[in-house]
Amino acid sequence: MENALLYIIVALGISIIVNIFLKRLGVSQIIGYILTGTIIVYAFDLRHISNSHTLELVGEFGIVFLMFTIGLEISLAKMGSMRKEIFGNGLFQVAITAMIVYAISHHLFSLDFKSSLIISLAFSLSSTAVVLSYLKSSKEIYRPYGQKATGILIFQDIAVIPILILISFLASEGSESVATILTDTLMSVMVVLGLLFIVGKRVMTWLLHFSASSELEELFMGSVLFIVLGASLVAYYMGFTYSLGAFVAGMIIAETKYHHKVEADIAPFKDILLGTFFVVVGMKIDLALFIDKIELIVAIFLLVFILKTVIIYVILRFTSKHTTSLKTAFALSQVGEFSFVIFAVASNGGILDSDLAQFLVLIVIFSMIITPFFITRIKSIVDFLSQEASVYEEMTPLANRKNHVIVCGYSVVGKFVAKDLDRLGAQYVIIDNSYKHVKEAIAEGKEAYLGDMSKRSILDALNVEDAASVVVTLDNIDKKRLICEAILTNTQNVTLVVKVVSLEEKEKLEGLDITSVVDGKEEVAKVLVQRVSVCQLD
Repeated sequence: MENALLYIIVALGISIIVNIFLKRLGVSQIIGYILTGTIIVYAFDLRHISNSHTLELVGEFGIVFLMFTIGLEISLAKMGSMRKEIFGNGLFQVAITAMIVYAISHHLFSLDFKSSLIISLAFSLSSTAVVLSYLKSSKEIYRPYGQKATGILIFQDIAVIPILILISFLASEGSESVATILTDTLMSVMVVLGLLFIVGKRVMTWLLHFSASSELEELFMGSVLFIVLGASLVAYYMGFTYSLGAFVAGMIIAETKYHHKVEADIAPFKDILLGTFFVVVGMKIDLALFIDKIELIVAIFLLVFILKTVIIYVILRFTSKHTTSLKTAFALSQVGEFSFVIFAVASNGGILDSDLAQFLVLIVIFSMIITPFFITRIKSIVDFLSQEASVYEEMTPLANRKNHVIVCGYSVVGKFVAKDLDRLGAQYVIIDNSYKHVKEAIAEGKEAYLGDMSKRSILDALNVEDAASVVVTLDNIDKKRLICEAILTNTQNVTLVVKVVSLEEKEKLEGLDITSVVDGKEEVAKVLVQRVSVCQLD
């Protein structure tokens, strides 16, 4: 027990020091956690416990809480609206990638059928932990490429279930028929969804209402932890992954009025446990094997990186613009953490050689180490490759601007706002995170900039503090709330005018000190009544 406490204290100390140093270099904290795991293993000679099931279980709960927070972002209605991204793009990406990787493994590297199949399925998955943690922290998850990447990652996480079932079937050497396995799985899915959506939803809503009304923060936090862990265990005991249960629980809570509070309260637990997961990843690194096979590891990584980038780009290019497709492709080009589970199950089942499994784990780890370095630079890389940086004009002319109107969003309503401001002779600038909209505004002679107003740097560049008012015309309610929160948090005495189109949107903006919320339907009704009154007078 004393040694365990010593290891935990040393790990915390090392991770803090390493991450402070890496932060100054602009390197992701994920790298710091992985380095911490490697240092701990070799400093205390703990290589014998690096594959401990208990240790992996602790690390896995970082993914559980990450998937729970993603579920909070995706309600049932939103998942229905994202069905093309999830079940269209996601299905094609996993299927096509698996087929091509299988052909390369089987024919180019001369691996047997089962090994090639396992590798192809594992390499078709991307890193939920790395990609989604970056997309959420940078708020890129609300951009078009972030939404598409999220949809594909959700499908990949769902696909882990049939992949693990297939591996179990291959390891059992046909003791059960495929039909029996599929029937049992389908029944389990129905039971899990029934328990969580019918019984669980009532329990979760009642529990959150009761704990919130008690006005005790620790009771509310305890209720959230109970919900996450309970849903995870229900899914696990039915033969699925812990993270699937947490994801469904998040989706259920997303339908309630508590989801914003839950997301804010759960963030520290998610970040700490996610760090633990990457420490466990670092503990799996066999430095001797890594150094001996470094050339082959890098070569295979580059092959997978290029292959997945091309496949995802081609799939998305049919329905998305060039830059969105390329950003999504780069974001999902790595190999994900669920590959560890797949290789472990396959190795324990005797269908994948243990030495080969260890080598494949090193490729996955190398992939996850490299990813944080380039995922933060995707925008710059795509701008360079696409030669579209002309739209990203410098905002330095706005440094001394005062009493100007900032129009956030240049879609249909934004264009009408700009037209009326032109008629009034008002001084204004347009800000939008859509390349297409900014390009249209510049072509029409408007002063327009590409950027995300939910980020402090953009608010400072626009000199919002000295603006006469900010008019938010966006359609995405989640993005709208983030922008309003950023403006109200980072500025004082700003006149904030926000467009809404439904009572639901108005409710989602409750609690924010917005100067004026303009309901489109309500304003149309007033105009209609005015027109009727004029007609009657005539």
